[in-house]
Amino acid sequence: MAHLPRAQLTRYAWLSIGAALLTLGMKTGAFVLTGSVAFLSDALETLVNLGAAMVALIALSLGARPPDEDHAYGHGKVEYFSSGVEGTLIVLAAIAIWAQAIRRLLEPAPLAEPGLGIVIILLAAGINLGVALILRRVGRRERSITLEADAQHLLTDVVTSVGVVFAVVGVSITGWAWLDPLVAMAVGLGLVLAGIRILRRSLLGLMDTALPPRELGPVEAVLERYARRGVGFHALLTRQAGARAFVSVHVQVPGGWTVQRGHELLEKIEGDIRRVVPGVTVFTHIEPAEDPVSWEDEALDRPEGGK
Repeated sequence: MAHLPRAQLTRYAWLSIGAALLTLGMKTGAFVLTGSVAFLSDALETLVNLGAAMVALIALSLGARPPDEDHAYGHGKVEYFSSGVEGTLIVLAAIAIWAQAIRRLLEPAPLAEPGLGIVIILLAAGINLGVALILRRVGRRERSITLEADAQHLLTDVVTSVGVVFAVVGVSITGWAWLDPLVAMAVGLGLVLAGIRILRRSLLGLMDTALPPRELGPVEAVLERYARRGVGFHALLTRQAGARAFVSVHVQVPGGWTVQRGHELLEKIEGDIRRVVPGVTVFTHIEPAEDPVSWEDEALDRPEGGK
């Protein structure tokens, strides 16, 4: 599957910004028309969408820069900062929603023009749903946590919009004004949970978490094929850095092999790994299987006293 150049991913951030501006205006109008604090909570969430999309644009622009002398492994990790900022913004929006909901719960107020407000909110939800599905598909294909986080937030926004519509309908039918802020509080709780999930994933990325099973499994399968031919492997280390993946492994062969033969083997192994994990950077180290010292570097830090 062909992957887009990283610089081209910024177009999807612009798409998210455009959708956020449009739906923010629509939801703000719905709140002004109806006075619904649930609609206000939906508008505040969209305001977070706008801020997150702008941060995503900056992160994708920086992450697309090629490796340089100061960043030999690229700039991909900046995407984890982007998703971390988005998670933080989501939690802050939830706090603001709770503050407004509690005030309205203590001072209930009737809703005006609920029908028109509902139509506007549903149209905005449709826009967000379409953009979210595009961002999620591209984010997964291009392994961009920034686009995936943005998509997840937009999908949460859609669920929020549907929830507040039910709240306004319920208030209109029953006359229970307290239902409006109660749903807004539930929206706030859902946002907190979503924000925490995004923050957790960002922290794991910054801590050089290993490749997920769906990518590590194919790498191990490649090594197993060569192992059946008598080639030894150990010290397999992997990590994810934004869209980039890194694999390091030590390859053990008979000490009598020539340098050329060992080099050709490593080239084949690295090529096979790159085919099963597109975009991966592979580091291999060849060792004589007969040398006991070859087994002293299983861990990341080699023990003192080795050759």
